[in-house]
Amino acid sequence: MDIPQKSNDKPAIQKLSQLSLGPTITTHDRFRLAPTEQVKLAATAISLNVRLRSSDMPLHMQERALNYTRSLLDDSDSAPKSLPKFNPTHLARALKKEFDTLYGPAWHCVVGTSFGSFVTHSPGGFVYFSVDSLSILLFKTEVLLVKEPGA
Repeated sequence: MDIPQKSNDKPAIQKLSQLSLGPTITTHDRFRLAPTEQVKLAATAISLNVRLRSSDMPLHMQERALNYTRSLLDDSDSAPKSLPKFNPTHLARALKKEFDTLYGPAWHCVVGTSFGSFVTHSPGGFVYFSVDSLSILLFKTEVLLVKEPGA
């Protein structure tokens, strides 16, 4: 497949997106990546053996999610046999804590091999990707403080 030459040509950008991220990727207009960013993200995903499924998130945050997940999975693979085997709940907790720390509350993470979801997320706070047969859904919701009456 030829790589498109014009960056302002919509069909060419769509063709590049399919080439680099696969035909199933869904992005929202708010964070539509430039062709060079699409290629960079695709290279990251390929090098980490990750398949990006859907996102509404800036590039640097997507890269952080993919890299951090891969490092956690690699650490669990190289752990001594005396330690417990990989646990999806531990991965979900670690991703949630990492994103809460870096990008503020309230992040939610679902990790598993088979699940359905339908979530509402804050703008710029959603990514869904898979590593082998493991799927990861990471999203942010807005937190509003509730004040007691008369306080």
